[in-house]
Amino acid sequence: MTIEKPWQRWLLRITLFIAMMILVVPGAWVVLTAFRPNVEVMARPPVWIPEVWTLDNFLGIFGLLPDRQQGLPVERYFINSLVISLTSTVVAILVGMMGGYAFARYRFKGKGALFLSFMLSRTVPGVALSLPLFILWSKIGLIDTKFGLILVYMAINIPFTIWLTDGFFRQIPADLSEAAQIDGCTRWQAFWKVEFPLARSGLASAGIFAFLTAWNEFALASQLTRTTASKTMPVGLMDFTAQFTVDWTGMSAMAVLIIIPALILTFIVQKHLIAGLTFGGVKG
Repeated sequence: MTIEKPWQRWLLRITLFIAMMILVVPGAWVVLTAFRPNVEVMARPPVWIPEVWTLDNFLGIFGLLPDRQQGLPVERYFINSLVISLTSTVVAILVGMMGGYAFARYRFKGKGALFLSFMLSRTVPGVALSLPLFILWSKIGLIDTKFGLILVYMAINIPFTIWLTDGFFRQIPADLSEAAQIDGCTRWQAFWKVEFPLARSGLASAGIFAFLTAWNEFALASQLTRTTASKTMPVGLMDFTAQFTVDWTGMSAMAVLIIIPALILTFIVQKHLIAGLTFGGVKG
């Protein structure tokens, strides 16, 4: 479908602009609040652009300002989030890659039902799993452990990774692997030297989605963690809330620290991400 009339193009542009503003404004407000003094947060009328830019909010959460509240264990929260997100992502990619390859290349009994069961398990919202997981993890001693969260995020990300990599491997002709084996490669060598490089963009896409899912997840992490030994960055945001007050500037500064690694990773794999997202729609 092509848009030929000028008024249709302008209507589309205006609609997209409004949609993007709805998506961008809340995030932009959080970033701006991280650099504004506390007095401007509750100002009426609202102060959109900070009149005074400051880094005190970032210094305060690290305990570098003596006249502010004590610093939080931000470094520990960051390390916990990094370990949990990277470990669960690596395992999800390895298992999902093998599962996706098996579904794309092999025929076996119950293949369709098994694939459907993986996809249905991904449709269950995390909030609905919080209570059953809390009871189960309590019985086996995984509450307030990084390993417990890693298992949860693996279970969440593996079905999605299998589904995504299955689609990418199906786009790669099986003849390439067969030709490599005729030339003397083993099945593993044919996969690693021929098929894996072609699917690398798809795996990068799956990896970034798996990492962001684990990095940003709050509902399950808030139920399964208790102390700084296992709390992640999103859960650490709750440390800025008290019975009657909320430190909005400190919370916003912490939120910016959560955003930065995700942005850096996205920019690093941007080339592969774009290629991976468009790979399935390109033929020939």
